[in-house]
Amino acid sequence: MPAPAAIRRLARSRAVRLFTDRRQWVRQVFITSVASALAWQVGDRFVTDGGLTAAIAAALTVQVSLHKSMREGLGQILGTTIGAGVALGCQSLFGFGAITVAITVGLSSVAARALRLGTGASINVAITALIVIGPGLAENTALHRLASIVIGTLIGMVLSFFSHPKNPAGRTIDEISRLATDTAELLGVMSLGVADGFDRAEAGQWLARARVLTTKVPRVRAQALEARDYARWFPTAEKAQADELYTRAFALDHAVDEVATIARTLFDAAVQGGLPTAVNQQIADALGSASYAMSATVVELQDELEVPMDPGVTEDVRQASAELTGQLLEDSDEVQQEQLARGMSIASGLDRIADSLDQSAPAIHEVPEPGPPTAELVLKLPGSRRKRRKR
Repeated sequence: MPAPAAIRRLARSRAVRLFTDRRQWVRQVFITSVASALAWQVGDRFVTDGGLTAAIAAALTVQVSLHKSMREGLGQILGTTIGAGVALGCQSLFGFGAITVAITVGLSSVAARALRLGTGASINVAITALIVIGPGLAENTALHRLASIVIGTLIGMVLSFFSHPKNPAGRTIDEISRLATDTAELLGVMSLGVADGFDRAEAGQWLARARVLTTKVPRVRAQALEARDYARWFPTAEKAQADELYTRAFALDHAVDEVATIARTLFDAAVQGGLPTAVNQQIADALGSASYAMSATVVELQDELEVPMDPGVTEDVRQASAELTGQLLEDSDEVQQEQLARGMSIASGLDRIADSLDQSAPAIHEVPEPGPPTAELVLKLPGSRRKRRKR
C-alpha cells in the first residue's frame, strides 16, 4: 500500500496538472475575470449602480482574439442599442411582461442578423437588451444600463488582446504546423504499413485518422482568415506574412484532402485483395517522400518563412509518383483494371500533394477562395460579396 504522504503528493501533482496542462484556458479565464472586475469598478464609478451590468458585458465580450472582439464588440453595442430602443418602446406600450420580452428577443435577433454579427454576438445582443430593460425600471435607469454595457464592452475589447500569448499570425503558424505535422506522421505510418504489406484493418485505421485530419481543416482556415483580416487594420501586423499564411492554409487544405483520398483508395484496394508487391513498394516510397516534404513545410514555418523550402523536396515526390505510374504500366497485364485505376489515383494524388506544398497548383492561385461562413460574418455589408466576385 502506498504511504499517505505519497498519495497526497500524487493528488497535489494531479491537481496542479489540471491547470498547467491547460495554460491557454487558464489565461483566458484570468483575462475574463480581470475584465469583469475592472468593468465593475469603472461602471460603478461613472454610472449609477452600473457595475454589475458592465461586468456582464465585459465577460460576454472577451473572445479568443482582439480582432473578433473588436468587431463583435462594436456590433454588440450597435445591436444592443437597437434592441433596447425597440424594447423600451414596447415596454411603454405593453409594460414589462411576456410580450415585451418576446419582442425584445425577436427584434434583437433580427437586428443582429441584419448586421451579420455572427452566432455568438447575436446571442449577446439579445441577452444585453434584456438586461437593459430589466423589470420595473424607469427609462432613465435603462439608459444607465445601456451606458454600462458600452463601458463593459469596451473594456472587454481592450483586455481581450491579452487573452492569447501570440498574435493571430503566430496562432496561424501553430495551427498549420500542428495539422501538417499530424498529416506527415500519417503519411509516414502509411508508408511503413504499405511497405510491410497492409491488410483491410490497418487501412481502415489510416482512413479513420485521415477523416480526423479533415475535421481540423476548418479551424486552420478560420485562424488564417482571422490573421489576414487582422493585418488589414492593425498597424503593427505584417500584411505580406498574413497573406502568405492564408495561402498556405488553403494549400494545406488541398493536401489534406488528397491524403484522405489516398487513405480511402488504399482501403478500397485492400478490400479487393491488395496490389502487387512491386507496386506497394513504389507506393511506400512515394508516401515516404510526401511525409518528408510535409515535415519540411513545418520546419520552414517555424523558421518564420525566412528559409524557403528546398524545391527538390517536392520534386522527389513527383519523381516517386512518376516511378509508381511506370510500375503500374509495367504490371498492367497482371493487375486488375479496378486496382490499376486505384494505383493511378494514388499517383495523381501524390502529384497534387507536391503541387500544394510548393504552391505551384493553379487551383490555389487562379480559383477565387470562398468567403467565410455566414456564421463568421461580422458587420459584413451585403455589397461586399459582389465586390469579391468581381475580383
